[in-house]
Order: sequence, then C-alpha cells, then structure tokens
Amino acid sequence: MDGNGRWAKERGKERIYGHFEGVESVRAVTEACVELGIPYLSLFAFSEENWQRPQEEVEALMGLMLKSMHNEYPTFLKNGVRFRVLGNLERLSGTLREEIAYLEKATAGGDKLTMILFMSYSGKWDIQQAACKMAAAGESDLEPFLVTAGIPDPDLIIRTSGEKRISNYLLWQAAYSEFVFTDTLWPDFRKESFRAALEEYSSRDRRFGKVNK
Repeated sequence: MDGNGRWAKERGKERIYGHFEGVESVRAVTEACVELGIPYLSLFAFSEENWQRPQEEVEALMGLMLKSMHNEYPTFLKNGVRFRVLGNLERLSGTLREEIAYLEKATAGGDKLTMILFMSYSGKWDIQQAACKMAAAGESDLEPFLVTAGIPDPDLIIRTSGEKRISNYLLWQAAYSEFVFTDTLWPDFRKESFRAALEEYSSRDRRFGKVNK
C-alpha cells in the first residue's frame, strides 16, 4: 500500500493525512474481496524498515492503526472477516498488541475472508527467524516456521504508486506470485482499481515452471 505520503503532498497536506485516506482504500478492497469470494487478503502496512521514519510519523501511524482496528471490529463481524496480524510484533506497544490479540480472538470465527495485516515485517527477518527455529527443532522444512505457516502463498501481489520492487515483502512466499504494478496511489486505489488488477491477473498463464500442453 504505497503512495499515501505523495498523495497528501500533492494536496498540500501532511503525510499522515494520506494515511488516513488510505484506510478508506483498505475498507473498499476488503469489501470487494468479500463480494467476490476471495478468501485471503494480505496488506503490507508497516515494514521493519519503516521504524526508521520520523518518530512523529511512526507514532501517528501506530495511533491510526489502533483506532482503525477498534472502529472496524463491527464491520469484521458483519462481513465474516477473520483478522490476523503477522510480523515482529515484539516491537509494537503493549496497547497495540493487546488490541491485536483481542481482535484476532474475537474474529476467529470469520468464514468469508481472512484479512492479514503485516506489521513490523520484513521478508529477510521472516526467513531468518524461521531458519533459527527450524535448526533448534532439528527439522529440515522451513515453511512451518514462517509467520505465514498454514496460509496459502499469494497468487497475486499488487504494488501501487508506480514503484516496481518487492521491498522485502514475502520473499519466500512470493516465489511464484504474479505481480501487478500500478501508478495509482494507494488512497485512490478503490474497488475499480482492484477489479482492474484482478482482470489483468486472470489473463496470465501461470505455469509454475512447467509447460502447458
């Protein structure tokens, strides 16, 4: 979800204003997934590298996430959304971790959509922590130790705002994902943009290293 700051700057506003507007895009895409029967939606909300941003912006983002989680709870229940947060959660505040734990437990019965928010996450960190756990357990399969264990690998990864890189996101899990890059800034990415990305994805020939007959 990229482009919030640029979206705000184009309108002569502070960066956090773009993050607030980006929440509306999250709501729109979540609703579209429920309507279309898409079972999993992952959102890269805050990376490990994002901790290096100005403290004021980081604090504002954390406050926004806390508020959004609280506000969206009734909608999650209404739409059958199971909410999960994955990443290096030890870096989050106790208050935020408590809200996450409460929402994850309260929405565990959601059967329409599993919405995964990646916070304080990096693909390199995920592989490293999984490798350490795998070695300690004396196992040889890495996947059960990734934070995404039990979750299907992403079929499609959408990157907004014209950036064309993976930015340390799901490095292991994205091995055979399809990518759609769009110039649309995240606050402008609503249902129409999401459907357009899905249409592009549906035209792809996915071979997973094989040759289609």
